[in-house]
Amino acid sequence: MSKELFAEIRAAIEAGELRVLATVAATRGSTPRKAGAHMLLRPDGTFSGTVGGGCGEAEVWQGAMETMADGRPRLVQVDLTEPVDGDDKICGGVMDVFIERVSG
Repeated sequence: MSKELFAEIRAAIEAGELRVLATVAATRGSTPRKAGAHMLLRPDGTFSGTVGGGCGEAEVWQGAMETMADGRPRLVQVDLTEPVDGDDKICGGVMDVFIERVSG
């Protein structure tokens, strides 16, 4: 985890502010990020870090906003092997991303 993300998590915990952390837990095949990549989300939907960008990151963002709302951790499987609306996917792998509240 980057020093910047760690510092933001620490500051949020100290201030009692809500944050949600998405962590790439496992990958199979070709993926834009590997296990250990992080994205930290704020209540307004902005974030720091990345789990890969594009449609896959949008899926993770949606899951993170759900965790923000209901407090339940979740595991999101991002399948980068199937084309969306006729577009070819660049990577062709699968990422499992664990999402959890880390403060708030």
